[in-house]
Amino acid sequence: MRIKVWDRPTRLFHWLLVVLIAAAWWTGEHEDLTWHYRIGMGVLMLILFRLIWGVIGGSTARFAGFVKGPRAIADYLRGAAPPRVGHNPLGAISVLALIALVATVVVLGLFATDHDGLQPGPLAHLVSYEGADAAHEYHELGFNLLLALVAVHVAAVLYYWLFRRDDLIGPMVTGSRDGPEGAEPLRPAPAWRAVIAIVAATLIAWWIWSGF
Repeated sequence: MRIKVWDRPTRLFHWLLVVLIAAAWWTGEHEDLTWHYRIGMGVLMLILFRLIWGVIGGSTARFAGFVKGPRAIADYLRGAAPPRVGHNPLGAISVLALIALVATVVVLGLFATDHDGLQPGPLAHLVSYEGADAAHEYHELGFNLLLALVAVHVAAVLYYWLFRRDDLIGPMVTGSRDGPEGAEPLRPAPAWRAVIAIVAATLIAWWIWSGF
């Protein structure tokens, strides 16, 4: 039985983040800081949107719907977890780790500056040159850790696809999948909430990017 799993805002967030992380890596490697900063602005907007959507979005997007405690993780590993759609308890850890690490990398980028001090981040004026230079170093370290975490995430998706016959990519494209018996499908949020989340994320990101 096909059931709805992911709403459109969640799917757009996921794939836009994939594209922007790849673009951030490319512009960083080629030292195109102008576009690197613009992409950083886009990633900041996406993260802010996801945090808001995690509170007011559809049932499978809400943090309260998939973030569980150690007992739920243990039940899942034993195969005793109730049927569900969306993120499983282990997937929830991966999602939270990715969001937290992306947010950390973006925040460090806001305070960072290049080694010449000619192209500072939008909040670099709030710290000393030494602090901005340190933020730059940690920003690069954090991005490398992010790439490693993305690799682990991709490996997990491939594992589920190859060994557990569980396609996690298709539903993130179409929004639907074959659901287990008894699983509750997505309860979508009204479109006006997505509009509120987009507008709020854009305004907050612009306020931050303008240096407060």
